[in-house]
Amino acid sequence: MTSAKLATVYISLGSNIDPLNNLRRAVELLGQHTTLHAVSHAYRTPPQGFTDQPDFLNAAVKITTQLDILTLKHEVLDWIERELKRVRDPNNKNAPRTIDLDISLWNDETVEYGDKPWRIPDPDILRFAHVALPLAEIAPAYLHPTEHITLTALSARFSAVHFEQISLT
Repeated sequence: MTSAKLATVYISLGSNIDPLNNLRRAVELLGQHTTLHAVSHAYRTPPQGFTDQPDFLNAAVKITTQLDILTLKHEVLDWIERELKRVRDPNNKNAPRTIDLDISLWNDETVEYGDKPWRIPDPDILRFAHVALPLAEIAPAYLHPTEHITLTALSARFSAVHFEQISLT
């Protein structure tokens, strides 16, 4: 199912199993199924929750698509996770992973979707530097739909945090 309206979407990516290769491959696959406009650096970040695992690389991309939210989630993002051999540990939601793809922002909308339900804007933008900083890099003037401040101003809340930046291109 597709919608007639072209959506501007920001996807957050993370990996700590062969992370550089998996992030690059995920970006390549996203570009095959959507129109890719921007790719952030990858930010090396410590794991959250379950800390006895390798550091993560986190990034963000800006895409446009005519797919609706559920179709993008299930037919593109979930498919990419399967392609890259993502394994979900039912006992540890913070377990190591080859790839994690989340819709962080959809146009300038506030949306709940899916069975979970997932929320847009992703609440993790406000909670974690590893989500906020890559998004602010590729969309500094984007106005957060519920906070009504730019992603640059929002990411400044994490100004004491410094992460190694790695190019994905």
